[in-house]
Amino acid sequence: MLSEKLMPRFCDTDVLGHINNTVLPVWFEAARTPIFKIFTPDLNPKEWKLIVAKVEVTFKGELFYGQEVEIKTAVEHIGNSSFVILQQAWQHGECCAEGKTIMVRYDFAVKQSQPLSQQERDALGTFMVAAA
Repeated sequence: MLSEKLMPRFCDTDVLGHINNTVLPVWFEAARTPIFKIFTPDLNPKEWKLIVAKVEVTFKGELFYGQEVEIKTAVEHIGNSSFVILQQAWQHGECCAEGKTIMVRYDFAVKQSQPLSQQERDALGTFMVAAA
């Protein structure tokens, strides 16, 4: 499981004083960078090989400004041309949000999904966790 710590910015908060719900998908995307590098090591957008098919976030508690957040990232499932990334946002030892993103191996030239290569499967497998 990957782990990345961040400090919420003041602009990440909402009028209620906690982290706005729109911020979590952005944090989760940023924390997926090591997985993106499996497919595009230099992160060159002209060589990109992935699309997002689905994003969902379940909010379990509040997150607050000025207090460190840990984003945990793992691969939950590997299919033929897609895989599921499980992510969690932790603050003060509590899981405050959980997200799942379905990513698809995609060929932009022919505009269709492609099967994951064995090398890609093996690399994704290093981040694999058992489904909850």
